[in-house]
Amino acid sequence: MLWRRRKVIPVGQQGEDLAAKHLKRNGYKILDRNVRLGRYEIDIIAREGDTICFVEVRTRMDEDPVPPEDSVGPVKQRHIRAAAHYYIARHPDPNAYYRFDVVAIILPKDGTPKITLYRDAFPDR
Repeated sequence: MLWRRRKVIPVGQQGEDLAAKHLKRNGYKILDRNVRLGRYEIDIIAREGDTICFVEVRTRMDEDPVPPEDSVGPVKQRHIRAAAHYYIARHPDPNAYYRFDVVAIILPKDGTPKITLYRDAFPDR
């Protein structure tokens, strides 16, 4: 007799899947996911109207004392900016605006995940 095992999906992957669905429900068009640009990666590149959004997804379990959005500090922001500039140089769109969004997800042991979208979460310096 063979037993089927449930495939365990890593927390980060669960979060990115939830974030993509949440963004679609909020009118974003997903352009790409897990994009390697230079030395860095952007979780989701999406379009909302005339704006290209570089989205960082942060997922935590509900027992984690640090809110997920707090983990996108200055160093991570610098990495995301560098990747975004790499993307823009290779996909120029003179009619597009650009911004950085963060999707924070808290996964409870039971129940519905809490998803918070932070539009324009940090500036491009």
